Amino acid sequence: MKLNLKKIDGKKTGIFAAGVLFGTAGIKILSSRDARKVYTYCTAAVLRAKECVMKTATNIQENAEDIYAEAQQINEDRAAKYDEEYSAEAKAEEVSEEAAGE
Repeated sequence: MKLNLKKIDGKKTGIFAAGVLFGTAGIKILSSRDARKVYTYCTAAVLRAKECVMKTATNIQENAEDIYAEAQQINEDRAAKYDEEYSAEAKAEEVSEEAAGE
């Protein structure tokens, strides 16, 4: 079996070796105590931000519920007022028809 060194590309081999080296070093760096401390602080900051966002969302939802309830009440009041006016007009018409019929 003859080894053909002409087909081996030195540039690609060097890039592969550098990738393996940086990958190994990267894993060491990412699993270090200092990195773990950074991850912990970042996670704590995200949790605080989540809590703030959830409080704001709850506040907005409560306000939306209040607005919806007030809008329903306004519509019910308008409907009741319209019914009163309509029934008063109907009674007036009945009285005028009875007076005209006599």
